[in-house]
Amino acid sequence: MIEVKNLTKSFDGKTILHGIDATFYSGKTNLIIGQSGSGKTVLLKSLVGLLRPEEGEILYDGRDLLKMSAEQTKKLREEIGMLFQGSALFDSETVLGNVMFPLTMFSDMSKAEIKERAQFCLERVNLKGADKKFPSEISGGMQKRVAIARAIALNPRYLFCDEPNSGLDPKTSILIDELLSDITHEYNITTIINTHDMNSVLGIGENIVFINKGYREWVGNKEKIFHADNEALNEFVFATDLFQKVKDYMIHTAHR
Repeated sequence: MIEVKNLTKSFDGKTILHGIDATFYSGKTNLIIGQSGSGKTVLLKSLVGLLRPEEGEILYDGRDLLKMSAEQTKKLREEIGMLFQGSALFDSETVLGNVMFPLTMFSDMSKAEIKERAQFCLERVNLKGADKKFPSEISGGMQKRVAIARAIALNPRYLFCDEPNSGLDPKTSILIDELLSDITHEYNITTIINTHDMNSVLGIGENIVFINKGYREWVGNKEKIFHADNEALNEFVFATDLFQKVKDYMIHTAHR
């Protein structure tokens, strides 16, 4: 579990995050949503230590990231997996080589153990047999699954995903969402996903934090979001006619 308390971050005298409070639970898919420029990316970068807030606490199961020594921070990073927006695979490495990389860098495993673990992770994301291919030889969806395999190679307790469905078609996006959800529940990971994809929100949104203009304005889940009494959230969620029709249908059904 990760707890955020009174988190404040500014750039050049302009406050981007205003006293954010939020809890991200283990074994659940935690989503940070909001419009472009809302502050959700700054929040995610603060959570992983890429940005340092001026005020507040970031508690990893009670351990405050902002009060850690360099050695403690290094140890914490070994518990964190990252899934970047563009997959960030090494073009010159095979699929297997990409997944082996963090194991080679940060584990004490033998070469045989590293290869076995990497192959297991590839099988877990349904990429058995793709280990000798290079990133340029596989689809965008497969690249994303390789990135997920790499992110879970070190058995992370915390998994951060930045727009994991960016650039993917709807069908592949659903497969990535389901995979992230399955892995989260199976390994009891604290998974935090930064997204503006409403399909992800409605599909795997077990704990949703809505950020608007740097403020945390709403917290709930995919069942509650259709009934939220928040104007900014409703504008974000029902920006398309499709989701407005879904809301109208659910309200109509509830009163029948």
